[in-house]
Amino acid sequence: MSQLPRIRPEIAALPPYKQGRAADASGFKLSSNENPFGVLPGVLEAAARADAFNRYPDATAAELRVALGERYGVEPEAVVIGAGSVSLLQAFIQAAASAGDEVVYAWRSFEAYPGLALIAGATGVQVPNLPDGRHDLAAMAAAVTGRTRVVLLCTPNNPTGPVITSTEFAEFVAAVPDDVLILLDEAYAEFVRADGAVDGLGERVYETHPNVVVLRTFSKAYGLAALRVGYAIGHPRVLDAARSTLTPLSVTATAVAAALASLAQQDELDARVDELVARRAQIVDGLRAAGWEIPDAQGNFVWLPASETLDSGTIAAAYDARGIIVRPFPEGVRISVGEAESVAPVIEIAAALRG
Repeated sequence: MSQLPRIRPEIAALPPYKQGRAADASGFKLSSNENPFGVLPGVLEAAARADAFNRYPDATAAELRVALGERYGVEPEAVVIGAGSVSLLQAFIQAAASAGDEVVYAWRSFEAYPGLALIAGATGVQVPNLPDGRHDLAAMAAAVTGRTRVVLLCTPNNPTGPVITSTEFAEFVAAVPDDVLILLDEAYAEFVRADGAVDGLGERVYETHPNVVVLRTFSKAYGLAALRVGYAIGHPRVLDAARSTLTPLSVTATAVAAALASLAQQDELDARVDELVARRAQIVDGLRAAGWEIPDAQGNFVWLPASETLDSGTIAAAYDARGIIVRPFPEGVRISVGEAESVAPVIEIAAALRG
């Protein structure tokens, strides 16, 4: 019998990405931070018109880069498009870090971060969050060494929910060497309502700090998760590194058409996001009234911390029994803000768990 091909041992030991489980027809899938509203008006029609399936898409997604550049006041060269923001994260990490280098990130944070560092051949350096779920930025700055090539900052932090403030971000950037790439992951920026939260695009942080790149996505607020389209804005020379490492032609013409149509529906987008923020506040208030210590929730999800007496598996099983699929992690359970009908049972189940 012939042998199987050799695989890097660290890759062989790396578990594949685990997608949030789907719910049955009568339940609610609250495990993947998806938008329950679906696409915005006119998006399906625009996507259907991108029907030249026998032709490759524009490799640079030029039309979308122009539109985003006009929105944020930058040249198209300062925008790069990827198949979801996670593909851009991977491209930047692969461009900047390799064997012997380090990638610093908070933990727990976005679950893809450890794998992205490992795939690049680099060593991931995890810095524990503060007890309230926020990044410990002082400890992260202290973790930066001469081997550090990339720092990942997630705000609002997925899965715990709190944001990084503008003041905290400015202090952090000042403490990190200019030749270290800082990736500001703002996948949930549209849902933020916290005073003083950093807004990487609104504050144009990449202009005063060329080592900072801001990443966003159309998957969450815009409801285009299935089409996989995200973008990054920063110094063009820095973005060139991602353009070199991205998988060519990975952003489809359908995704670009849908994203362009979505950008034209700002009023409807704002209304939908406001509704999800209101549901989020209702859930947080209900959970806190039931005795849960809930971190500040600024994404489209809330975080139930596990404890010695109530582990995440028990929490998730209680929801599963009611047809609600949530996302358990060793440290707690993330619950997406979903359909209006899901709000009451989310609170009721959590209250019952508290006894």
